[in-house]
Amino acid sequence: MTWLAFTATRTNGNVRTAVEELDDAQLSEGSEGSEGEVLVAVEWSAVNYKDALVTVAGNRVARRSPLVPGVDLAGRVLESTDPSFEPGAAVLVHGYDLGVAHHGGFATRARVPASWVVPLPESLTTRHAAAIGTAGFTAVLSLDKLRHAGVDPGDGPVLVTGASGGVGSMAVAALAGQGYEVVASTGKAAEHDYLRGLGAAEVIGRDALGDTGRALSSERWTGAVDCVGGETLASVLRALRYGGAVAASGLTGGTDLPSTVYPFIIRGVSLLGVDSVQTPITQRRRIWSTIQERLPASTVDAMVAREVGLGELRGVLGDVLGARVRGRVLVHPALSS
Repeated sequence: MTWLAFTATRTNGNVRTAVEELDDAQLSEGSEGSEGEVLVAVEWSAVNYKDALVTVAGNRVARRSPLVPGVDLAGRVLESTDPSFEPGAAVLVHGYDLGVAHHGGFATRARVPASWVVPLPESLTTRHAAAIGTAGFTAVLSLDKLRHAGVDPGDGPVLVTGASGGVGSMAVAALAGQGYEVVASTGKAAEHDYLRGLGAAEVIGRDALGDTGRALSSERWTGAVDCVGGETLASVLRALRYGGAVAASGLTGGTDLPSTVYPFIIRGVSLLGVDSVQTPITQRRRIWSTIQERLPASTVDAMVAREVGLGELRGVLGDVLGARVRGRVLVHPALSS
C-alpha cells in the first residue's frame, strides 16, 4: 500500500523537499526492533521551528535521509502490536526521534514505537491536540517548573520572551489562564493586540528588557518563560527579582549565555532547563491527561493562523525560517491525498 508524505532529502549538499508517494516498506524504515509498534492514520500535524530546520542545507537536526519531518502528529490507530492501543483509538505522538531520525507527522500515515504514544482523553480532539502539540506541551512544562520553583500567581509579573511564537503564545495563554500577571515580549509591533487577546497584561519590545552592559539590572520579574536564549536570556536573568526563576527552552537567539554568576549568587535566582523531547512517557501522558484544562480549545483556536496541506508546506517552512509566522500552523495531510 502507498501513502503520501512530505519528504526532505539531502542531495549534493542541498536539501530537496517534495510531496511523494511512499510504500509500506519505507514507512517501516527505522522502526525495526521495536518491541511494540503502532500504525497511525495521521489526521493532523503542526509546523514547528525544528521542522523548518531539517530543510536547511547543512543542518545538524535531521539524522536520516530521506526524512519525513513533523515532530507532532495526532490521529487514530490503524494497527498495533501493543494491546494497550486498540484500532480507532485517538492518539498523539511528539518528541523522541519523531521527525528527526524517525519518519514524522507530515504524512497520511506513521508507524511509531508504542512507547512514544500518548492516548488522548475522549474530550480532546486530534485537531486540538495537534494545535497544542510540542509548543503547548513545552509551555505547560515551563509553567510547572516555575510553580515547583515557588513562582506563584500573585507574586508579581512573569515575563514571556519570544511571545508571538508557538511556545511563547502558548505560555502567555497558559500563564494568564492560571492567574499570573503576564508581560509579553516580542520584536513584532503588529502582534501586541494578538498577545493582549491571549491574556497578556502588558506587551513590551525586545529593547525594553534591560541594560545589557550591567551584571545586574533593576529587579522586575518574579519569573519568566524564555523562548529565545542568548542575550535575551541573559537580560532576563539580570532583571529577575530575588528568588525568581526562568524556565528556558529557546535557542533562536543563540546558544551562548553572556551572563555572570551574580544573578545566581547575589539574588538566588534559578535557571530551569525545559526539555520536551526526552520527557519520560509516564510524565508526558500524565500532562496530556489534563492539558486541556490549561489550554482549552477556545484559547488554542485563537493561536491557529492557518491550516495547510502537504503541498503548501514548502512555503510555510520558509515563512517559519523567516520569522513570518504567528502562533500555530496546522497540517492536514488528507488535504493533499
